[in-house]
Amino acid sequence: MDVFTDIFISLSSAIVPTCLKTTTIIPVLKKSLVPCLNDYRPVALTFIIMKCFESLHNPLALTHLDNKDTYVQMLFIDFSSAFNTIIPQHLTEKLSLLGINTSLCNWILDFLTGKPQSVRIGNSTSSTTTLNTGAPQSCVLSPLLFTLLTHNCAAMHSSNHIIKFADDMTVVGLISKNNESVYREEVQQLTAWCKANNLSLNVEKMKEMVVDFRRAQSDHSPLNIDKSNMEIIKSTKFLGVHLTEDLTWSPNTSSITKKAQQCLYVLRRLRKADLPPPILTSFYRGTIESILSSCITCTI
Repeated sequence: MDVFTDIFISLSSAIVPTCLKTTTIIPVLKKSLVPCLNDYRPVALTFIIMKCFESLHNPLALTHLDNKDTYVQMLFIDFSSAFNTIIPQHLTEKLSLLGINTSLCNWILDFLTGKPQSVRIGNSTSSTTTLNTGAPQSCVLSPLLFTLLTHNCAAMHSSNHIIKFADDMTVVGLISKNNESVYREEVQQLTAWCKANNLSLNVEKMKEMVVDFRRAQSDHSPLNIDKSNMEIIKSTKFLGVHLTEDLTWSPNTSSITKKAQQCLYVLRRLRKADLPPPILTSFYRGTIESILSSCITCTI
């Protein structure tokens, strides 16, 4: 009975007994032939008692959603040519309020105005046009300037969050007792903020996702922005990570595995070409390892 005592005490102590974390790896063949050890799948065998305890512990992680009758709604914002709609004068005014010195503000203003621009297709080049708005997407400063432009775009209510990364923006709202009024008000305020800052929403590409683990789920009405209903989706790709409404990582894992396998094929060809180990290591770290470790903190 001591083992059961240790298991339930671990809830309060946050320490799982080491003996119950012991794992036995069983290699299971994935293919009919065995050209290398990588063709075995490592299946972990753990104690049955621990598996049962995990089944009990798993719902506890979602208790706050079940007991408080809450769920989460996410609106994925899409801008129409976000960088190109920046008004340099408005941007420099915000930079000045942030304490950036006048000389640098003036330099940025000059950098963004009077830009000669032409279009080249093949061997044909259009006539030159001078632009006084926007920030070129290929410029190093553009993502930073857009971030500074949107620094004052923040959530009004504590139950909502606005996640920003360069020109990607997502509104996340915690809904309590099916009351979406605060979340919808947040979206309305964001829409008004975008209009005031000359940012155009591409409502046709904007999507909404609902994460609802409640036992008694209700139907969710889509948001309406500029007379367009937002599509409620089950999965999406957000900043390179595949998100699903049930918060499983299977689609994301499949995607990065496929990408890594493609690079692994190239690595094998390079190895057969007798490239030195330092070059192979650099290729692995720059392609395969970077894929596998991308956003890894989201999945662990």
